[in-house]
Parts: sequence; structure tokens; C-alpha cells
Amino acid sequence: MVRALSLAALLLASTTPALAQNSAPHPVPFVNTIPDARDMAYPGTIQLDIDATDTQRGIFRVKETIPVAKSGHMVLLYPKWLPGKHGPRGEIEKLTGLQISANGKRVAWTRDPVDVFAFHIEVPAGAKKLDLEFEFASATQPDQGRIVMTPNLMSLQFNSMSLYPAGYYTRRIPVQARVQYPAGWSAASAVPAKVAGATYSYDKTDYEVLVDSPVLAGRYHRAFELSPRVTLDVFADSPDELEAKPEQIEAHKRLVDQAVKVMGSQPYDHYRFLLSISEDLGGIGLEHHRSTEIGARPGYFLKYDDAPNSRNVVPHEYAHSWDGKYRRGADLWTPDFRMPMRNSLLWVYEGQTQFWGYVFGARSGLVPKDVTLEAYANIMASLDNRPGREWRPMGDTTNDPVITARAPKGWVSQQRAEDYYNEGLLVWMEVDSILREKSGGAKSIDDFARAFFGGRDGDYGQVTYTFDDVVRTLNGVLPYDWRTLLDQRVNGVSQRAPLGGFERNGYKLVYSDVPNKATPKTAIDLNYSLGLGLGAKGITAVTWGSPAFEAGMTLADDIVAVNGRGYTGDRLKDAVKAAKGTKEPIRLLLKNGDRYREVVIDYHDGLRYPHLVKTTEGEAGLDTLLKPR
Repeated sequence: MVRALSLAALLLASTTPALAQNSAPHPVPFVNTIPDARDMAYPGTIQLDIDATDTQRGIFRVKETIPVAKSGHMVLLYPKWLPGKHGPRGEIEKLTGLQISANGKRVAWTRDPVDVFAFHIEVPAGAKKLDLEFEFASATQPDQGRIVMTPNLMSLQFNSMSLYPAGYYTRRIPVQARVQYPAGWSAASAVPAKVAGATYSYDKTDYEVLVDSPVLAGRYHRAFELSPRVTLDVFADSPDELEAKPEQIEAHKRLVDQAVKVMGSQPYDHYRFLLSISEDLGGIGLEHHRSTEIGARPGYFLKYDDAPNSRNVVPHEYAHSWDGKYRRGADLWTPDFRMPMRNSLLWVYEGQTQFWGYVFGARSGLVPKDVTLEAYANIMASLDNRPGREWRPMGDTTNDPVITARAPKGWVSQQRAEDYYNEGLLVWMEVDSILREKSGGAKSIDDFARAFFGGRDGDYGQVTYTFDDVVRTLNGVLPYDWRTLLDQRVNGVSQRAPLGGFERNGYKLVYSDVPNKATPKTAIDLNYSLGLGLGAKGITAVTWGSPAFEAGMTLADDIVAVNGRGYTGDRLKDAVKAAKGTKEPIRLLLKNGDRYREVVIDYHDGLRYPHLVKTTEGEAGLDTLLKPR
């Protein structure tokens, strides 16, 4: 026994030094040789020449001339952190064929080992300019990214097809662009252009403005004047989609009128709605200071009454000209497209824009009031039935554009997503209700908007703000402990969503077996009964902790049968209704890959859909809020 113990000790002693002598490298030091942006003028004007005629293959061919003032080390950057995307979303993977030359000779480039959006070069002695040639190979299938070029339409993003010199604020880099489009096409952008056939020579501007001024171009185009300073440019797959009725355009005109009445000034010289109506071009809703890109499916005008809530994106993106583009969170503003954005104030940038999108939509009649109320109910119910709010503050969701790059999630109700949009709406509704209540109806969020977003008319620069500035402006409208309220709503966790603003403004959330009319017709909303959302392609949501969740269901499942019969959406809803008040469970046959299984859902409370009901006599605060000015 003693001998055995001694042997064990010997073995332990012999292995200890080996463990201590494992290989242990040290990191290779990283020396940053990319110059930080400085607020100084770039010496010369970049010339950008784009051939956008290869619509069959979706390839943009670029020639770019960058003046240089001296020889030596230089860094060229591809835009990475894109405003409106709230994250590093530049499509660097689609940049191909890059060739750089000077004095007629090729200049070698080296990609930065850490920031892969940066290219290091050595400018040769005597060179006055760099000549670049490359292609932007845009997506040809949706799994490659957004489709931006089709045989009839294109969405041209200048950030995707240009490089810019590091070391300068982008607003200090002059640039002039020229684009050749397919013959017979027309194009619209916030930057004016001289047109010669299908070639557009855009006015000289700065790189920040150019990147913020995308182009929508196509074979079929129609422009509608909404005001002397606002134009609706519509492009479509076919000319019939451009046929708008006068009353439809009048609603868009009222949108402009209602927004300007609230904000007071217009932070642009001229504004363009760039609206594509297409089955093929990728969908989008992206704000810019003097324009916005909106992608709609066919039927925007032709089937105008079928999905009125889908038009909410139009007032939302327009409101961004004030909220997000003109007034921008101080930590979100960056001097170039390399400096990381910090999204802490997106509950103002996006949250209050979401608020105004619904308000302006209702005030203008672009979205009917009854549909707006139903949309509010959907928002409230979704957030109020989101268990993830018990562990993750709404403010932390402002990091989601960076964390997930807006990729799909399996358990949104528990993980949370970009909740600062809709929960921000609830917070700003609460602010409005407090202003109305404490002032006896004399003050409202309209007063805050004019004080906070109003400014020098025609100014399309940026004015930054902090959390303190938001609180200070609110206190200037009406003294209250706004700091504590906003801090709790942004940084606190809770079991329930902040629905008090709607309740104080005279409406409350209820559930009934009547479907919500703002829910898309292709959706089957069983989120508040079984805990399931379904669409044309199957299960879209499983609520964490719901009956469906407890039965083990996931997004990967397909429902094959309901209570022994082949699945249809109506059959599933009928099963939920039939189980109400009984003890019989709902039986579903599921398919996941090549495996089948049956689950039993013990749910007996019937169909439940969210709605808002009025709780006061006469005109409530919410009624006043949604009434045209």
C-alpha cells in the first residue's frame, strides 16, 4: 500500500513540470497606421464615374479619380458604419477587381489586417492623382443581400461603389459623381444632376452628403409634387403601378403639411420620397436627410385599401429628416464611416420617430385612425407579452443592430430584438400623456417636437444632443421629474410594458376573439392564445413560456396536421375555438426535417386578439393627438 502511494506521488511529480511548461505565446503587437479623421479640407475633388448599365448581372463598374497632394503612405477606406443601418453594414464583400494606378503605373495595395475595410498604399513620387477601377457585384439572389438592380429598376448607393481617403471628416471631402444608366431610364436623387441622355452628371457636393443621397432609377417613373419643396418619385416594375388616384396623392400631401406644422422648420432644401413598387427589387425603408428610400410590393396604389398599415413606413421615414438626421444623438454622430457608432439614444432617434410615424399617418389620413388604433394594440400586446423584458432593459436593445446585424432570432420574445422602436413609442406616448395631464391639456408632445427638432430652415447639417438635452427640453415645456421617468423606462427591467401613456390618454388594451384588422392578411396571429405566429411559409414566432413553447415547438417545425386532419390556418384556428371551455387538448403533428412527432397543447381559452377600447367620454387625449392640425 505504501509502495502504491509512492508510485502515485512519483507520477504526479513527473507530470507537474510538463503542465507548467506548455507553450504560451504572446500577442503580436498591433500598430494602427490608419489616420483618424480630422476636420480639415481635403486637397482636391474626387471624380466618381459609374457604369450602371449591366442590369442583367447586377454589376456596377466604377472608375474613380482621387487627387493627392503628396507622396508616401495613404489609406483608402470603404464605408463601414452606415447611418440609418446603426451598425457596420458596408458590403465590402461585393467590392471586386480593385486596381489602383498612378502616373500610368500600377500601385500595389494591402488590406489592413484588422480593419478589412481599409487599403494601404504608397503614393509614388510625382503623382498628382490616383486612378481606381473596380466593380460592385451586387446581389443576384436574396441570400446574398438586398437585390439592388433588376432589368427595370435599381437602387444605387454611392457608399457601395466608392473609396475615400482616411484622415478627413467626410463633410470636408469634395466629390463629383457621374452615372450612366440604361438607355431610356430616368433617375432621382437628392443631389441635382445635369442630364444628357442616360448620363447624369451630379452637382459637386461633399462625400457625407453624397453617401446620404442614394439614387432610385428605372424604366418606369412618375413624379408627384407634394409641396414646393417635397417630391414623391415613384418607380415601378410596370407603368400601371404608377397610376395613383388624386385622393391618394392628396393624403401624401397632407402628410408633408402635418409634419411641417408640428416641426416648424424644414431641415432640407428639397426632399424626395424615393418609392419603388416592385416584386423584384429588394425591400427597404431607409432614412436620409433630404430623401428616403421606401420599397413597396406591387399594389401600393392599385390595391391601396388592402394593407393601409403598410404605409406607416412613409411618415416614419419622413419624420427621420428631423429626428435622426438633423437632430442626432451625440454618441451616434461620427466624422467618417470608420468610427464606430454608439446607439444609446436610439430610443429617441427611432423610438420617437416610430411615435411620429403613427401620429402623422393618422393626422394626414394616409393610415386611417381605426387602423392606427389596431396597430397600437398589436404593439402594446407584443411588448406586454415579452418575458425577455424581465432580464433585458429596453435601452440594451439599442445594441442589437451591432450584436445581430438584424439577423433572425429564434426566440424574440425572450431574447428581445430592436425593441427601442416600439417600446420607444410607448415611452413617448407616456410623455405626451403626462404633458397633457399636468398642463390641463395646454401642452403636448407637439410642443416638445417644435422646441427640440425645429431649427434653421433649410439646414441639412446635424445638431447633436445628449440625454441631458432631452431632459432639459422637456423641463422647458413642463417641469417634471423627466430624468427619473426616462431612466426607469430606458434602463430598468419590468414584467409589464409601459402602457400607462395610452391609459392616461383614454384608451386601454383588451383582448377578444375578433381579429385585429392591422394584422397582415397573410398572417395567422395566435400569439396571445397558443403563443404561435404563422405566415405563408410556416411558423414565424413561438412565444417563450406559451402553451406552444411548453409543448416543445420551435421555428424549425412545420405543422402537418391538426387533430388528425391536414393543416390549414383556418383549421388550426377552428381547433383553438373548439377547445375553448373543454378539457380536450389540441393535437398537432409536426415535421422537422425528416422527423415527425405529435405534440399536445393543453389550452382552452379560445382565440385572443388585441384591441384598444376607449375608457373616457368625449374626446380623449389620444383622440386629440391623432386629430389633424
